[in-house]
Amino acid sequence: MTSVLFICLGNICRSPMAETIFRHLVDERGLTAEFEIDSAGLIDYHEGEKADDRMRRHASMHGYHITHLSRPVEIADFARFDYIIGMDAQNMRALRAMQPAGSRAQLLEMASFLCHHESDSIPDPYYGGDKGFEHVIALLEDACAVLLDELQAT
Repeated sequence: MTSVLFICLGNICRSPMAETIFRHLVDERGLTAEFEIDSAGLIDYHEGEKADDRMRRHASMHGYHITHLSRPVEIADFARFDYIIGMDAQNMRALRAMQPAGSRAQLLEMASFLCHHESDSIPDPYYGGDKGFEHVIALLEDACAVLLDELQAT
């Protein structure tokens, strides 16, 4: 089984959307039993909350239903997951600082999987408008498809 954990700052916009899209793609390919998929945030401010209303609304417009409740990343996640994927450079710096020596998790940046879009990060749409949420969904659909292709090829 391959385990993947998506990370953003608060776990209410980008990472639950990435989790939802990736889970959808895995389900579509009939690979559900082969993957463990989750998301978490670097801060615990929103712990136990649903994803941001705006992200859930935009997700719904694309046929996705986000069910995840926010949780903070834990040190145990570095032993539990094969891949921990951050949404931007700030996330990656924080994850590298948290990662225990010898942990099994490979840290990867989500934007490195973009194929049809050019961006050095998956930007946080929290303080923006509808265009930001739509842009993030487009980026995540692109990156999640490539990520799954690459994981299936290994």
